[in-house]
Parts: sequence; structure tokens; C-alpha cells
Amino acid sequence: MTDSGTTYDLVILGGGSGGYAAALRAATLGMSVALVEKDKVGGTCLHRGCIPTKALLHAAEVADSAREGEQFGVRTTLEGVDMGGVNKYKDGVVDRLFKGLQGQLKARGITVVEGEGRLTSATTVEVGATTYTGRNVVLASGSYSRSLPGLELDGHRVIASEHALTIDRVPESAVVLGGGVIGVEFASAWTSFGTKVTIVEALPRLVPAEDADCSKTLERAFRKRKIAFRTGTPFESVEVVENGVRVSLAGGEVIEAEVLLVAVGRGPNTSGLGYEEVGVALDRGFVTVDPDTLQTSVPGVYAVGDIVPGLQLAHRGFQQGIFVAEHIAGLAPTPIDEAGIPRVTYSEPEVASVGLTEEQARDRYGDVDILDYNLGGNGKSQILKTAGFVKLVRAKDGAVVGLHMVGSRVGELIGEAQLIYNWEAYPADVAPLVHAHPTQNEALGEAHLALAGKPLHFHD
Repeated sequence: MTDSGTTYDLVILGGGSGGYAAALRAATLGMSVALVEKDKVGGTCLHRGCIPTKALLHAAEVADSAREGEQFGVRTTLEGVDMGGVNKYKDGVVDRLFKGLQGQLKARGITVVEGEGRLTSATTVEVGATTYTGRNVVLASGSYSRSLPGLELDGHRVIASEHALTIDRVPESAVVLGGGVIGVEFASAWTSFGTKVTIVEALPRLVPAEDADCSKTLERAFRKRKIAFRTGTPFESVEVVENGVRVSLAGGEVIEAEVLLVAVGRGPNTSGLGYEEVGVALDRGFVTVDPDTLQTSVPGVYAVGDIVPGLQLAHRGFQQGIFVAEHIAGLAPTPIDEAGIPRVTYSEPEVASVGLTEEQARDRYGDVDILDYNLGGNGKSQILKTAGFVKLVRAKDGAVVGLHMVGSRVGELIGEAQLIYNWEAYPADVAPLVHAHPTQNEALGEAHLALAGKPLHFHD
């Protein structure tokens, strides 16, 4: 076993969102950094998750625009979807971002180590025959697509999201197992391409982590789009047949389709990496950390991203990576409020939220004020022909503690929404702000005007 000959300020195991964010921030702060990645820097989000999925969803939006042009007085038709062309567009986006990230890492003097790393002590990571030593170590090994016991992924008929992103055809039909973010996004995109989709979700509603009103509105929109779904219905088994799959559900229903997409969440990638042997505490595979420092049970070893219990979101990983780098540098950064992290589901319509759901707010505060602003009163939403709402939740006569939105493009409104939540703003603080007309952003302003007792384009 050889040593790299250098002791780095920071050795990072994993080059995904959390890992490379920590590397970039640490380098900016003058630290020497070694970043270990077994595949490509950028991780799941850049190569097999957020970016390619959203490119796919944009192609789906273009397909819908072509199909539905007549309602805007534009004579367009959809001749078909060329998945080869869609994949070329999607891969081009990923490749440009990947090259840009490589350039950023090189420009900041970060040592990128290609290979599978393993934690061997509180200060060392082993990659092949070489040991890399760091005064601090950051674990950022990411996540993998979960399956269910007895459900084997074959990458052809029974697939996970990474397989769905490289599929070379538009499936005639698909069963999507899981009605969370990943499941409803693929269901939305495939429906736009012409696939007949059925979602199967064991919990009582789609996007069950969101506010109940968001789920109801999304379900209503999916019914209108002819996306079938079975909620409160556990999956039992799948049989691969000659031309597809035969999916059996609790209650005896059987659905036949060309493919089964397994979208039941992501698990922490921590097995076999030496964490437990070094003394890093795990809980069901996740790395437990001090929420105020993100340090693990081993001093000097930190963890960020999907392996830390909580929201598995790239932007959470980015912020955790920045936080850890600044903490190690002695800058005393503010601990991250998990409820203040924005969440967006990029289906059609989109679901965007930050803060507490109505149920969570009632559990915490008891009495709360609720206001629903229908997008029917918003001019830009009418131009876009989208339905939905903005829902505000506040502690009784206090600050706004939850903001929830459903509608086309509402993910673009989440920036202001997270500022409102994180600044603990009262409705009267937001009501005087001037929102440009006509924009969907006005809907946030109108909702706060109404909650402040000064309704404009609003009625009960």
C-alpha cells in the first residue's frame, strides 16, 4: 500500500452534489482538497437524476405544446417523438454541464482521484493501492435506486429511473411503482410522449410527503390528463411475459404493461465503504450526524448529501457541502433548517413547497391560519391555461410557516417563497412588496395581501 505523499486539508469520498460543493468551497477558502469519485464528478444528480430528468420533462412540455397548439390559435400537430433525438438533446445538456464542472475543479486546484474509495481511518481514504490522508474527511457517497424484496431489476422490462433515462423508445404502456417525486415526474413525461401510464402507490395519496391539498390538486390534474393511479394499493408481484410485464396488486387487480418502472425511493450508498469499521454510526444505512455541525460520531469525519437522513435533494447536498467547508475553516456558518429547504416536483402541473404542511403546522402550533389563492385569479396563469393554487399556512396571527403551490411553472416561484419562510415574514411584511404584472409571481403577492386583510383579485 502506498501513500499519496500529501496530507490534504480535506479528503472527500464522493463527487456528487454534496461532495463537489464541499470541494469547491473549501478550495475557495484556501484549503487543499482531494476529491475521490468512482464514476464521474457530478454524481447522480448531473448524470442520472435531476438534470437529465428535467431535460426529459422539457421535451415532454414541447410535445404537449405541439399537440395542444390549437387552443392558442396556432395550428400545430405532434407527428411523433423521436427518443433518439430526445436522448441526444438530454445528453448534450449533461455533457456541457459535466465539462463545465470539470473545468471548475481544475481551475481551483482540486485533486480529482478516479477510483472507488474506502474509509480506512478517521483521516485516510484508500483508493486502489494508494492511501489519501486528510486532516478532515467528508463522506458524500450518495444514494442508489431502491427496489422491493423479491423485485429484481433487469434494466429492460423491470427498470429503475436510470434505465428509464436511456430508454430508446416510447413505451406503449407503463406501470410506475411509487407515487412520489420520481414516479409522478416520469409518469408525467411519458404521458406527454404518448405512453398509457398507471401509477401504483401504497400510501393513500400521490406525493404523500406534500401538503394534502397539493396531492388532491395533482390527482385532479392527472385524472384530466388520463394518467391512471391506484393509491392505498400495495404491490404484490410482477411476472415478466413475452411482450412486457404482468403486475399484480393487493385486492387481486392485475395490470399488463410494456414496462414496470420501480420508483420507490433511494437508499443510502454506505455499504462496504468501511464506515462502520472506522466507527461511523449508521441508522438503517444512513449516516447519523450532529445537525449543528454535520460531524459524524467520529471526530473530524463529516457527512453530506443523500447518506444523511432527511430530504434527498441536490440543493440540500450543495448547501451541506458549503456548510461543512465553512465549518472546518472556522467560519461558524448557520445550521441548515431542513424545513426551509425548497421542494419542487417537476410534473405537469408542478408542485412546489417550503416550510410546514398544514398538518405539521397544526401539530406544532395548534391554531393556524390558512389561505388558498386560486390561480384562476392570476392573469399569467390564465394566459398559460394552468389551474392550481397558492396555499399559505401561518401560525395564528404570526409568521408564515408554510407555502405550497400547484400549477404549471410554479417551481419558478419557490425562490421568493423560501425567503418568506426563512425570514419568518408576516403577511403584512410581504403585502407591500410590488410584484410585476402580469406574472405568476403576483399570486404570492395577492395571497399575502389577502392574508394581511387587504385582498385585491381575491374572493372566498
